[in-house]
Amino acid sequence: MHIIDRYVGRQVLTSTLLGVAVLSLVLVFGNLFKEVFKLLVDKNLPIESVLKFMAYILPFSLIFTIPWGFLTAVLLVFGRLSADNELVSFRMAGMSMGRICRPVFFLALSLVAFSLWINTTVAPRAQAEMKEAMYSMVVDDPMALFVPDRVITDFDGFTIYAERREGDELKNLDIIQLNKFDYPIGYIHAESAQLEYEEETDSLLLALSNMMRVDKDSDNPKDLDEIKPGTLAALSNLRIDLTELRAKSQKLRPSTLDTAELQRRINEQGGELTSAQKNAMKTEISKRYSFSLACFTFALIGIPLGVTAQRRETSVGFAFSLVIAVVYFLFIIIADTARDKSSAQYLMWLPNLVFIGLGIWLFRRLSKK
Repeated sequence: MHIIDRYVGRQVLTSTLLGVAVLSLVLVFGNLFKEVFKLLVDKNLPIESVLKFMAYILPFSLIFTIPWGFLTAVLLVFGRLSADNELVSFRMAGMSMGRICRPVFFLALSLVAFSLWINTTVAPRAQAEMKEAMYSMVVDDPMALFVPDRVITDFDGFTIYAERREGDELKNLDIIQLNKFDYPIGYIHAESAQLEYEEETDSLLLALSNMMRVDKDSDNPKDLDEIKPGTLAALSNLRIDLTELRAKSQKLRPSTLDTAELQRRINEQGGELTSAQKNAMKTEISKRYSFSLACFTFALIGIPLGVTAQRRETSVGFAFSLVIAVVYFLFIIIADTARDKSSAQYLMWLPNLVFIGLGIWLFRRLSKK
């Protein structure tokens, strides 16, 4: 009996590790490219920073890749066992399906505990540190954010475009100033510009050369008759305030606080929080616990589906896992869009309830065969 336990458990564990590794590789590099695209394109991001961002993104990716990789492994292993008639041999030896699947459920519960730690503590802290690292990178190397031949919209009140970059200088710089309604109120063109960070004012200082500037009436920018005469200057400075950028990086988001901190704020600051903020925090907590249970849920539904499929092909098992994972995660995403509502925290548990119920029904049918 112990030999069968080790055999089934080893097969599922090996396939799970492989699936998690492959899926994490795809998601980590996809998210890395998304988060630091501008810096990567400019080829100025040091390898240490790339590795740091990968370390920040990995825990967030594991939230999805652990249950998905485990589901894929269960479908593939039990599909292969069924196709090779090994399950029939086990059953003829007097073993029930529950006994055969014991190592799988033990592994599922172990992954639930590990996912709980990742979801409630590691991933939120990693997200918070990544946001702070993005801001620190702008302060440490402001030039890195200005990618040639791309429109930069990171700074509040400005849209900036630089044609090319030569060393520490930006060439053919176009700047559009915006009001609080994001309506253009001014245009600046400079042949070249250099940047530096002013710690006293927490701002970027652009030293513009051969600058031309045109301003609209700030009170009535839509009135083109009120455009002010253009000004020319051989040298001019433009200051870009980073307060808004810093505020975005430090803005309270439930996803960047670990679960213990979220619960503490709900308990201690309940009267100061709006109902929407409180609901968002409670929904975030429910999402983390619900996600953590996914491995057990997928074990229940994956085993009977894998046996029923009775296929050796990897593509079939992966297709099954893709459909199940997409439906499961879609439930979570839909509930997350209503995070400000009081009902959202309960909707987070709906996919587990549905899939566990379906899994129990399928498992009982399989056990009676």
